Amino acid sequence: MPNQQGKLYVVATPIGNLADFSIRAIETLQQVDLICAEDTRHARTLLQQHGITTHCIALHQHNEQQTADRLVQKIKQGASLAIISDAGTPLISDPGMPLVALAQAEDIIVSPIPGACALIAALSASGLAVTRFSFFGFLPRTSSARISLFKQQKNNTETWVFYESCHRIYACLQDLASVLAPEHEIAIAREITKLHETIIKTSIKDILILFAQDSNMQRGELVVMISGSQIEKKPDVLTEQQLKTLKILLTECSIKTAVKLATEITGVRKKLMYQTALELSAMQK
Repeated sequence: MPNQQGKLYVVATPIGNLADFSIRAIETLQQVDLICAEDTRHARTLLQQHGITTHCIALHQHNEQQTADRLVQKIKQGASLAIISDAGTPLISDPGMPLVALAQAEDIIVSPIPGACALIAALSASGLAVTRFSFFGFLPRTSSARISLFKQQKNNTETWVFYESCHRIYACLQDLASVLAPEHEIAIAREITKLHETIIKTSIKDILILFAQDSNMQRGELVVMISGSQIEKKPDVLTEQQLKTLKILLTECSIKTAVKLATEITGVRKKLMYQTALELSAMQK
């Protein structure tokens, strides 16, 4: 690979539709010296379809810690390597992090070859706010651990996203319903880019009904997206009634006492009540 020896490439592969394999990704995999794949059997099928004959070795969660150092040594000796996962962008809830981290630590150039990613694809078509979002990968397997996470995120104002398996999705949705309000907005993307692609945005209450009635919804790969919490912003000015209460108290009490009583009576923030009291006092002078 001219002028590109001694690099590590992080190569995205299709998540369903094989046409979502970029020309650059194919060319890179054809020209590197070695491909590190999450599952070599799965990878071989994809590589053969595109005439890629590059030698392929396994790099998965059970061997990546031990293998990373050896692979970095190969790169330092001039070899070019590529990482691919079973589907989508490597490292996004997939293996590869130890190798990439070690390569960075050794000042090796790590070059991403972008492409499909279930997380981003799902968000782009969800209809939920995506300016800011939190991603949690795959959730814990136990109900108690999931509920604990949901309680922590209950007041998260960002959209939050996670992956879930078809075997646990219904139990996961039930746990979610035990924490969030029935009308809380949710979107689920299933089998993205595949034949039975389904993307639904609705309430938690309605999604539970849908999954209970349609067993097909509990099949395939799923991305779950939860709308951020809508926390009401407290007003920066007093209402007419609140202002009247404060004025009456100011005629009978000191500013400090009037503010304390008005705050207790109205529930308005003390800072806002105090600032208003000072403004009223200044106007009377």
